[in-house]
Amino acid sequence: MSSTEPTPKRNLVQYLGLVARGFCMGAADIVPGVSGGTMAFILGIYEELLQSINALDMPMARQLVRLKIRPALSRFPWQFLLSLTAGIVLAIILLAQLLERQLTQHPSQVWAFFFGLVLASVLSVGQSVARWTAPTIASAIFAALAGYLVVGATPVQTPETPWYLFMSGALAICAMILPGISGAFILVLLGKYQFVLSAVNQRELLPLALITCGALLGLVTFARLLRWLFQRYHDITVATLTGIMLGSLRKLWPWKENLISVLDDPGVTTPLRQVNVIPETFTSDVGLSIAMSLIGLVVVLAITSLGNQARRRGQDQS
Repeated sequence: MSSTEPTPKRNLVQYLGLVARGFCMGAADIVPGVSGGTMAFILGIYEELLQSINALDMPMARQLVRLKIRPALSRFPWQFLLSLTAGIVLAIILLAQLLERQLTQHPSQVWAFFFGLVLASVLSVGQSVARWTAPTIASAIFAALAGYLVVGATPVQTPETPWYLFMSGALAICAMILPGISGAFILVLLGKYQFVLSAVNQRELLPLALITCGALLGLVTFARLLRWLFQRYHDITVATLTGIMLGSLRKLWPWKENLISVLDDPGVTTPLRQVNVIPETFTSDVGLSIAMSLIGLVVVLAITSLGNQARRRGQDQS
């Protein structure tokens, strides 16, 4: 779908199909390591998604500011984005409670699953580098070291101030157009993954509104910058993202020891500083965590394989 093609006309059944595809994207993006962008590619709507995002331009914004709603909507594929958004929101609402509960009851197994997801994503994203040259390898190594240091310096408890929530939403939404990078993964790096899950489950409207506003800003600014970088400096950009993901595995390591904790008023212990450790003995809990990590690895590799098949079919048809 080129930038000059009109938005396809759809009937009700087809729009319900878009809602279902949005649900798949939302289910993928709520889990660190699985990209909603990858799901969009597999489901055949990736190019239309990019086209729709690019329709959010300054002329349209000026029309909205002047309350020229009808002319603005006439040049904007709002039906497509609304259907996808409905599916994504539905997936988040239905799955957030399950994930929050599992993180509370079985943290090691859940983080091990996420570790496997991101490790596989490092492999799959790295494959999209056309040639690993000295500059791309240097970019990946530098990014991996930077990612390792940054996630180690990031406290377990990060601010819940409006600016931080706004920034978190702006950065997380960029993952929508990046196959291989998930919004949930960005929230993990920012220390806001469990906070957002809780906000969704508790229907805390103010934090969710701040995150949503940040996401809208990110959609029309950072997303365009990332797309420009992909078009001009594809291999360097992908290598850098690969390195960041590799270094950030430090954050997802499932076995941790709390060095500093505080006791909240409800009697809940909240860690303030943690260090990664290796289990001293092999227990059933450790074995289950390793199994969950392998499952996460297989899930992403399978999704990547489907994405590669979809890409090859698209190339053959073109």
